[in-house]
Formats: sequence, structure tokens, C-alpha cells
Amino acid sequence: MLLPHIQNTTLLDSSPGNPNGYITKDGMWAAIPLMGSKKFIIVHNGNQVHTAQNYNSAEKYILKESKKKKRK
Repeated sequence: MLLPHIQNTTLLDSSPGNPNGYITKDGMWAAIPLMGSKKFIIVHNGNQVHTAQNYNSAEKYILKESKKKKRK
């Protein structure tokens, strides 16, 4: 039996996260999805500071780091 070839298997993922990314209200932090993967690039003040494995970890990283910056 010949199986079908699926070029991009993430298209069939039932829980892809948020494909639009995440931006804080003040606009200082953003999580931008990497094309062709589930990873997100974290940007702060226009500089790439981190790469997260998925949407949830990207959001947690931004919230944690933004709280650190507010304390200083």
C-alpha cells in the first residue's frame, strides 16, 4: 500500500498555538512565529533576545522578563 506524501505535516496539527504571534500592550515585547515550525522568536526593543519552542513558552518567557524589567 502506498502512503500519501505530506510535505508540511504541521498543517494538519490540531493545536498549532497562535499563528499570529503575541505582542505586549506597550509594544516592547513580541513573539513572532518562525515559518515552517512551531518555534517563536522573541523580540525586545527591536532585538532578537530568545527563541522559544512553542507559543506557550514564548508567552511565559515574555511575561517573566517583562516583570524583571519593571522591577529595575
